[in-house]
Amino acid sequence: MAIPAGFRDELVARCDIVDVVSDYVTLTPKGGSYWGLCPFHGEKTPSFHVLPDRQLYHCFGCGKGGGVISFIMDVENLPFPDAVRLLAKRAGMEVPEENLDEGSRRKRGRLLELNKEAARFFHSQLHSPQGAEGLAYLQKRGLTRGVMTRFGLGFAPDSWDSLLLAMTQKGFSKGDLLAVGLVVSNKKGGFYDRFRNRVMFPIIDLRGDVIGFGGRVLGDGTPKYLNSPDSPVFNKSRNLFALNLAKNTKQGHLILTEGYMDTISLHQAGFDCAVASLGTSLTGDHAKLLSRFAKEVILCYDGDTAGIRAADRAIPMLERTGLKVRVLRVTGAKDPDEYIKTYGREAFARLLDQSQNYVDYNLRQLQEQYNLEEPMQRTEFARAGAELLSQLDSPVEREVYAGQLAQTSGVGKQAILQEIKRCRGQRLWQAKRKQARRTLTPVNQVQPKNRQLRYENPRSARAEEGVLRLLMLDSSLEKGVAGLTPEQFSSPVLGKIYGALLAHLAQGRTLQLGALEGELEGAEIALLADLLGRPASLENGAAALADCRAVIEDEARKRDSDENDDAVLMAARDNYRKKKTI
Repeated sequence: MAIPAGFRDELVARCDIVDVVSDYVTLTPKGGSYWGLCPFHGEKTPSFHVLPDRQLYHCFGCGKGGGVISFIMDVENLPFPDAVRLLAKRAGMEVPEENLDEGSRRKRGRLLELNKEAARFFHSQLHSPQGAEGLAYLQKRGLTRGVMTRFGLGFAPDSWDSLLLAMTQKGFSKGDLLAVGLVVSNKKGGFYDRFRNRVMFPIIDLRGDVIGFGGRVLGDGTPKYLNSPDSPVFNKSRNLFALNLAKNTKQGHLILTEGYMDTISLHQAGFDCAVASLGTSLTGDHAKLLSRFAKEVILCYDGDTAGIRAADRAIPMLERTGLKVRVLRVTGAKDPDEYIKTYGREAFARLLDQSQNYVDYNLRQLQEQYNLEEPMQRTEFARAGAELLSQLDSPVEREVYAGQLAQTSGVGKQAILQEIKRCRGQRLWQAKRKQARRTLTPVNQVQPKNRQLRYENPRSARAEEGVLRLLMLDSSLEKGVAGLTPEQFSSPVLGKIYGALLAHLAQGRTLQLGALEGELEGAEIALLADLLGRPASLENGAAALADCRAVIEDEARKRDSDENDDAVLMAARDNYRKKKTI
């Protein structure tokens, strides 16, 4: 989503950072700034401070820092566009999404409003005489009224048009209802409710909007679970049930379950990190979404054949995003909901602690394919296990699991380590061949996104930091950097930030930290917040800027001279080699 620069500037100007942060942190004024306990790491002594005059926050403990948009992104675990939407809603502003025309924006807003009204209708029906059967079902499943309300659970009456009539009376058209999948059209051109005689589960996105529904049928009807179809406001492959709640968990991981009831039961038991996919297998988009909110995911699928296959598909997807994966085996019950009801919350917590990492899980799944009573089968299992372990990068992990595989298969550990080495060598050879076929030049190679903020030239870098700081504190000093280019900066990170400042100045925009968010990465915004958070005096700002510039240009000349010397030496070496071959 492209958000116009003018809108971002106005949004940042309207959202005072002290007011916004105060919604999440208890702040105490002290010495011209505000201090509180950091919401991003545990601490007993406040190291988190907010500077109202510079509209930034910075934590001396964990290093987090930025403007008002960055704060919402960090504290709510939201991507930039969603953080902008949340702040805009808070400020009573409408986000002008450039990739949508005015008509499309209005339609999207109307469809979201329709879903919200439908959720209210279903929730009211649950606590009416028509919803008695649905309420009894949820109560039988052990859900409290508070949890039902928290998840917005409802009931769709056993009627062909109850929702249709209720929504059209509120002014929504049949076309709107059809667009979000709340009604279905028949061959005669008539319409009827999609969800009938079903317990309803609203699907809520990260911004708090109702984007779709899941419905569990009562009785013997089919399908057992029915979900909203994809629509202009809903894509089942890019959303997860209850992630709007689980994104703020402090448990350090997410639990991925197979269904709505498992997820809700876990939340009721205190495991507020549970989520579920929406009537579809886990997708790459789901995995990327999970990786934004946790470093570890525990798969909690049913132990039947379908659940095992689902876990086998999910593990490599999750691993590719950098997530650490563990697999929970629910024994003595068919699913987490039944396990908690039978054995209690503490027993399930112990089960979580005992969950297998993906290597243990994969080895166990592999073992079940072989009859270890037969020598040849043990050999094949050891060979297949060694190939699996050869994919581990850590030598320590390979050593530990080689011992485990040796004990299970009856094959010597040294033989297994030798097989692992052979498999790794073969993989390395194949990778080299693949690389040799590529025609990438160094210019085309992708640079790492998260650069380490270490300076190769500290003298120049300190001066570069000074330029950034002085410009941000007093943009009228821009005349002092006329002709100074980002390429003259020794640090790529500082050069990138400087380029962004120059672009803002060229557009006549004021230099606000909040207005740079979305253009710079989180580490870069935090670095800039750290620079701006230091004590400053602009009494001799122009002279200080001139001194910084002189250092940057002097160091740039030295680099150019060194590069020229290197070029001369390389040319001389090449000429010498040519003469030797003649």
